[in-house]
Amino acid sequence: MLLSERLRPLPPFRNPHLQTILSSSKIRTWKKNPMRQASRKMVLEVGNGIRLLGHHSPQNSHSAKGLVILLHGWEGSADSTYILCTGRYLYQQRYALFRLNFRDHGESHHLNAGLFYATLLDEIFEGAKKAAGLMPNAPAFIVGFSLGGNFALRIARRCTQQPILNLKHIISISPVLDPDKATDRIDAGTYILGYFMKKWRRSLQKKQAFFPDRYDFNQVLKRRSIRSLTEALLERYSEYANAREYFSDYTLTNDALVDIQIPTTLITAADDPIIPVEDFTRLKLNDVTRLVVQPYGGHNGFITGISLNSWYERPLVELFDEIALRQ
Repeated sequence: MLLSERLRPLPPFRNPHLQTILSSSKIRTWKKNPMRQASRKMVLEVGNGIRLLGHHSPQNSHSAKGLVILLHGWEGSADSTYILCTGRYLYQQRYALFRLNFRDHGESHHLNAGLFYATLLDEIFEGAKKAAGLMPNAPAFIVGFSLGGNFALRIARRCTQQPILNLKHIISISPVLDPDKATDRIDAGTYILGYFMKKWRRSLQKKQAFFPDRYDFNQVLKRRSIRSLTEALLERYSEYANAREYFSDYTLTNDALVDIQIPTTLITAADDPIIPVEDFTRLKLNDVTRLVVQPYGGHNGFITGISLNSWYERPLVELFDEIALRQ
């Protein structure tokens, strides 16, 4: 099975920071993308008046093998490079795609008055469920990256009590397991901190522009770290006492995943500069949950070489094909 193969990138691509940068680099998106050309926007009503923006790419010329739902990372979007590249490969292998934006991600800041929090599992779960319902008689799969990987794992847990009937396997790539620890790592890294702060500030400015009577971020935007900006927003706009309390509500460490019943695969890299590999090796997992640790790959990268393709693409298709053939 290809998931068992070790990633052995060319020497220049063994640098975890280069891997992490390339995961989101636009130079990987220059190729023609039939998934994007087939895409149509959909606004999903996910309960309590909340609306999420998604992009559905059905297979038009021949029947699809199944449907793959892609979940991006924090301050990413349905148009993040790793989403577009993964989706392109899966679409070329005859899978339909649904790329779901979280609240206040992508071009969706106007859809909801409330702010995005990583604890808002209910709406992401309902969005994934509605996306899977677009092809109720076909196998559905979820692939989540970073914070999207965290959401994917929490969806797997939720499915124990609220199954999504045609959801057959969940893939979680570079998932955030301990957001408190990940925040410290981001704040300690100059280029990673700058990348996220720039995107987060831009996102908050968009939100304020759409809801000027509700939000004034002018003071909080002066904060210079993820933690301090998180603390300032939580103090002013949430019921959380502090960042540690907030982070604990979506932390997935130790035995947090032991009761998952839907087949789930976690993929991480030992050199991830944001998520320490020790968080994964300490997990207690059951027989339907598999952990794959690659020696290289950075965060969301797993780039193999000058083609700039990600190692996990072929193994995912092999796994999904095997499941689809059994249906």
